[in-house]
Amino acid sequence: MPSQELPFGLQPQTTPGAQVEAAGRHAWRLSIPAGPGGRYRLAQLDNYKARRRAAFPHRAPFSLALEARASAPYLRGTWGFGVWNDPFSMGALTGDLLRFPALPNTAWFFFASPENYLALRDDLPASGTMAATFHSPRGLWRALALGAIALPLMALPPGRRMARRLAARVVQQDTAPLDIDPSAWHSYRLEWQAGQVRFEVDGDPLLCTAVSPCGPLGLVVWIDNQYAAFRPDGGLGYGTLETRQPAWIEVRNLRSE
Repeated sequence: MPSQELPFGLQPQTTPGAQVEAAGRHAWRLSIPAGPGGRYRLAQLDNYKARRRAAFPHRAPFSLALEARASAPYLRGTWGFGVWNDPFSMGALTGDLLRFPALPNTAWFFFASPENYLALRDDLPASGTMAATFHSPRGLWRALALGAIALPLMALPPGRRMARRLAARVVQQDTAPLDIDPSAWHSYRLEWQAGQVRFEVDGDPLLCTAVSPCGPLGLVVWIDNQYAAFRPDGGLGYGTLETRQPAWIEVRNLRSE
């Protein structure tokens, strides 16, 4: 566990064998152990545990700046940092408050191995190193209505392709790929406004988009071995991946500018 105070009211969440620990002044390491597929491994910092989604702490305008690096250029699963609405209540896997599903609202730097396919638009990156936003209408009834329409279509690939097109009409998305070695230290910054999100890496602009999420949102920094894929051909995949080596990310100097 961290031995120094975390900013933003962040608190650690870990599965067995994973760790969140201090890694220097204003720095933290989040690590997951090696292990087989079929078992979820997570190390996370967030500030929304045990909160209702309506009570998540951040609204636009909000900015986040930090420095980060990973244990290797390529890690199986996902990792990243930013703000989101925890739409599928993944924290419930580690004892967090169970929330009803919601449509995604996010602004974050996201790192996803090739097993993932996380784009609803065919012209956007679906895995790799990226900055990404999602904007969805708020309200449980909207998520349930979309699910009620899409669920019967999910049995066969043609129906899944139709469901994906339907989701792309409701959920707006924008993404920019990032050509860096994430195992080296880099500085990251996002600025979330009500009608715009700006991303910078090492002081250089990466993405400025009008696809801005609806708040309130929670802050999250994580590494896990999970993947999810909803491909244009109707292929659907979800699960956890084998990690042959322990994996970690380090973050430092988290601040709002």
